[in-house]
Amino acid sequence: MSTTFLGLPSAPPRAPYGAGNLRGDQKFPKAAHTELQNTQLRGNLHKATHTIRAKRLAVTAELPDWEHLRDAGSAIKSDTLNRLPELLEELEERVTARGGTVHWARDAVEANEIVTRLVRAKGSEEVIKVKSMATQEIGLNEHLEAEGITAHETDLAELIVQLAHDKPSHILVPAIHRNREEIREIFLKEIPGVDPELTSVPAELAAAARAYLREKFMTAKVAVSGANFGIAETGTLAVVESEGNGRMCLTLPETLITVMGIEKVLPRHQDLEVFFQLLPRSSTGERMNPYTSLWTGVTEGDGPQEFHLVLLDNGRTAALADKIGREALHCIRCSACLNVCPVYERAGGHAYGSTYPGPIGAVLTPQLAGMDAAKDDPNASLPYASSLCGACFDACPVKIDIPSLLVELRHQKTEQAGTTAESLAMKAAAAVMARPGLYTGAQRAAGLGRVIAGRDKKIKHLPAPFNGWSDSRDTPAPPRRSFRRWLDSADGREALRAAKAEGEASRTEADASHTEADASRTEADTSRTQGDPSQARTDAPRTQPDPPRAQPDPPRTQAEAPRTQAEPPAATETHDDQDKGEKA
Repeated sequence: MSTTFLGLPSAPPRAPYGAGNLRGDQKFPKAAHTELQNTQLRGNLHKATHTIRAKRLAVTAELPDWEHLRDAGSAIKSDTLNRLPELLEELEERVTARGGTVHWARDAVEANEIVTRLVRAKGSEEVIKVKSMATQEIGLNEHLEAEGITAHETDLAELIVQLAHDKPSHILVPAIHRNREEIREIFLKEIPGVDPELTSVPAELAAAARAYLREKFMTAKVAVSGANFGIAETGTLAVVESEGNGRMCLTLPETLITVMGIEKVLPRHQDLEVFFQLLPRSSTGERMNPYTSLWTGVTEGDGPQEFHLVLLDNGRTAALADKIGREALHCIRCSACLNVCPVYERAGGHAYGSTYPGPIGAVLTPQLAGMDAAKDDPNASLPYASSLCGACFDACPVKIDIPSLLVELRHQKTEQAGTTAESLAMKAAAAVMARPGLYTGAQRAAGLGRVIAGRDKKIKHLPAPFNGWSDSRDTPAPPRRSFRRWLDSADGREALRAAKAEGEASRTEADASHTEADASRTEADTSRTQGDPSQARTDAPRTQPDPPRAQPDPPRTQAEAPRTQAEPPAATETHDDQDKGEKA
């Protein structure tokens, strides 16, 4: 067993720049502007996210202890991160004891090299893959292709994305941006030997994909998977999926290579009891996953006879070192936050430029890969890809406070940027607003903005540094008169007099209403008292002082205690019956 020390004396490295898929080519606002023009995309996203959201709400409402489960999941994740070094070493020891081999990869480059070396050692030129966010993060498919090795995605949605030469846009449903007609066209174009009469009926599309993948399953010697969880106590790995392709990949090939982020480890096997309830309900809106696969090392004569576990860092220890940002490592990749996010629903996953889109991606991507505001890094724009509505926090099964993390990242970005045109503008605005004379002059100067406004009285283009505003939204032209100038004019004074008169009239009317109400209550109390003095309102205004209270009766002796009257005897009762009763 190797010795691993994660408490590094210096700041841990982020994921290497340019390696993997943790950084886009454009800033989020520009990329989102392009995606917003695609009405088909927006329609697809709206339908899919609302469907999954409704299913999730239905199945979580069935559990009276859902909030307790969320608390338990959050607590387990916090405990895991606090003890991560020792748990990872325990996991390595258990996997090794059961015949597996553990590899440590500090970043995407090392992880890709390890997997490539293992595949080549088996003499294979192709691999089959289970859906894996970690392998997407490191860009494994692209690296294998460059090395002459073909990776076949077996998850249906991942297969659609791969055949379309596209990129995933959702953590759980990678092809969420495609509809059935688009998928049919992709299959007709990319799958050899497909029936030209193929329709867009889901069952037919699934059958076509199944026929295409069957040969891959039966002939592949090497499979690559991710892992939802790794159990330190037993060395067990867990994969949950909905199609059965994972079961095929995990059992048929001779060699299995699993790439797992180091934050996926759990302390005990019993912890799965919590997460196997949280994950399916939050991801697919199901009570349990159709396929749950657990395996521990190598079993002779059953399944792959060679097992390799690649533990991936790639910036995770850097996130762990951040006392605030480490909370993002609690994520179990359920995608619940994506399905409730209004920004993701309209912009889609490609606008984020990362393997991890949506609210959690806007937090996790800068944590893993860093963000350099000074160098105009696209990742520095991700913390602003949110309205901070808080829906993601309410939906998260492990209670990650994503809005607070986004605000913290915005603060870090501002601190990195130092003195900018924006900060200088804010300082100038503060100085002007602190001086009434300057403020009045600035208001008058702002009136010149009407010159550059169009006929619709909107300013659509401003020079730098104000173009950051006008490029995203229209600015209304300044009014001809400021509020203060209008208030000092005859119209303003007249409006002020009218407002005062209206206010006085309203107060007079309100006072009259209160007086009338008091009179009505007094009259009602008087009538009630005359009819039954005991029913007089205790809260009615008193006009006479209370009469002196009567002194309480002196306590009675035992002999004077009141006697309870017995019920009169029944008419048919005889003296003999009474005698019998006394004897009894």
